[in-house]
Amino acid sequence: MCSSDLGVHTLEAPVTGGAHNASSATITVLVGGDDATFARHRSVFEAVGGRVFFLGELGQAAVIKVITNMLAFIHIAATAEAYMLAARAGIDLRLAWEVIRASSGNSFIHETESTTILSGSYDIGFSLDLSCKDLGFATQLGRELDVPLDIAGLVEQLNIRARAAYGGSAGSPMVARLLETACGVDLRAPGFPATLDEYLATMPRAERVHDQP
Repeated sequence: MCSSDLGVHTLEAPVTGGAHNASSATITVLVGGDDATFARHRSVFEAVGGRVFFLGELGQAAVIKVITNMLAFIHIAATAEAYMLAARAGIDLRLAWEVIRASSGNSFIHETESTTILSGSYDIGFSLDLSCKDLGFATQLGRELDVPLDIAGLVEQLNIRARAAYGGSAGSPMVARLLETACGVDLRAPGFPATLDEYLATMPRAERVHDQP
């Protein structure tokens, strides 16, 4: 007998899009489960989120959440390498951040979380223990689905090395510290707040748009 036979219906609803959008009820909500159950409770998700996506059967929302987190960790590692190239070339890192933000290479992670590298705090409220866990989910999913995840695998190893060097409670952007130590260069620029929360407070909120029919 399954839970639905007993009148118990389950939905999963991970969220993504940043804490600043959560506090303003504009965060993206990813829902998985039964169509009819979702339809009955859709108004709840629309009350707490800006965009609500229905992914289908239970488990699909968790998969796409793992994918979005995987991309975020890849972005922060790639951004650190971009900053190091700029620093070694003699480019002011505040200017480099501005140029990247206005370019095709921009991303939400560059615009937000990478500022904690430039401030030297590495504080986004998300630990290396958590990034290693989430990257482990991603690479496990790759094995299960027979998808080679070469880039994600490399970034997972970077996070594991950073955790070994700085401890599991250290912020996940500390992967950049590995590169700073290897190159003997601190990636710093003036004008960035010490914490991600301070920076996010200055950003516009996402719109409350519900795209799913």
